[in-house]
Amino acid sequence: MILQTGQHTCYDAQGNELDCGQTLQDGRFRHGLAWPEPRFEADDQVVQDRLTGLIWPRNANLGDFPMTWPEALDFVSRMNREQTLGFADWRLPNRRELRSLVSYQAKRPALPQGHPFVNVVLGWYWTSTSAAINPAYAWYVHMEGARMFYGRKDQYYLTWPVRAGDPACFFRTGQSRCHDQHGRETDCTNSMLDGAIRFGTTWPTPRFSVREETVRDDLTGLYWLPRADLTERLITWSQALEAVESLREQRFAGRDDWRLPNINELESLVDCSAHDPALPSDHPFSHASEGYWSSTTSFFETDWAWVLYLHKGALGVGFKTNPDFLAWPVAGVPKIS
Repeated sequence: MILQTGQHTCYDAQGNELDCGQTLQDGRFRHGLAWPEPRFEADDQVVQDRLTGLIWPRNANLGDFPMTWPEALDFVSRMNREQTLGFADWRLPNRRELRSLVSYQAKRPALPQGHPFVNVVLGWYWTSTSAAINPAYAWYVHMEGARMFYGRKDQYYLTWPVRAGDPACFFRTGQSRCHDQHGRETDCTNSMLDGAIRFGTTWPTPRFSVREETVRDDLTGLYWLPRADLTERLITWSQALEAVESLREQRFAGRDDWRLPNINELESLVDCSAHDPALPSDHPFSHASEGYWSSTTSFFETDWAWVLYLHKGALGVGFKTNPDFLAWPVAGVPKIS
C-alpha cells in the first residue's frame, strides 16, 4: 500500500509557495493512504503508529551511540532476550517500514508534526534491507531531511527498532535473500534481515498488466507509460510538470488524470533485490534510466524536489531549475486495500 507523503503545500521552481489548485503537484492530490488524526498513540515507553500498526520505542536512540550494521542487529537481538520495554519481538525495520515514519512536510526531524518521539538524532538510521547494488552495504534513512541511501555495513549509524505492524499497509521490498556484513549470501534462518522476514503484502504474479498504451501495476493499481521517459531528454522540474499536463490535456490513452508521481508512488516501483534498474524482474518498461522527478517538493529546501535514482533504488533531491532528470507520468489512484 502507498502511504500519503504528508505534503499539503505546493511550491514553484524558486521555492515560493503557491496555490495547489494551479499545479499538478503532490500537495494538490495527496494520493495514498490518508493519515489518521491523531497519527500516534504513545505511553512513556512505546509509540503505536495508527497509520501502519507499527510500534516503535518512544526513545529514538535506545542504543545511545552509533553502531555498525551487525552491531545494530545484535543490539535488537539483545532487546528481545531481555524483553526490553516488555516485548521480545523487536526487529530492525526494513526500508519501507522506516520510511513510513517520514513526513515530507517536515524537517529537522522529518517526522509528522506533533510526533511524540524523543531523542531523535538528525542523522542516518539503519534498516534491515541490504543494497542489491552492493550487498556489503545496507539502506539507511536520514531523519534530518528524509533522504534514503546506503552505507557500508561496517560504518556507524543509529538504530531504531520496530515491532508488530499491519502487513496490509505495506508491500514487500522484493528482497528474498540475506547477506552478511561482508556482502556474502548467508542463511536467512533465524535472522532479522529483510530477506528473512519479508514483512508486507506479497506481490502478484505477474505484477504488471500490459495494456495497449499503458502498463498497470497490479500491486498498487497505478498506470504507467511503457516508455520510462516521456520527453526523451533530461528536463527541469517545471518542464516535467508541463509535459505531464500536456499529456493530461491530450487525454492520452483515454485518460485525463496523468500527473507526475509523488515520491512514494515512484518508490513503489523499486525492487530491493535488483539494480540497474531497481525494477522487478518481470517489468515490461523500456528506456529505464537513472533519475526521475517526483511531484514532491523538498521541504528542507523548497527550490529542490524529490528524485528517484532508479539504478540504485535511492531517494534524493534535485535542484528544480537544473535539467538533470526525466519525467515518468502516472495515472490512477493507488489501491488502499
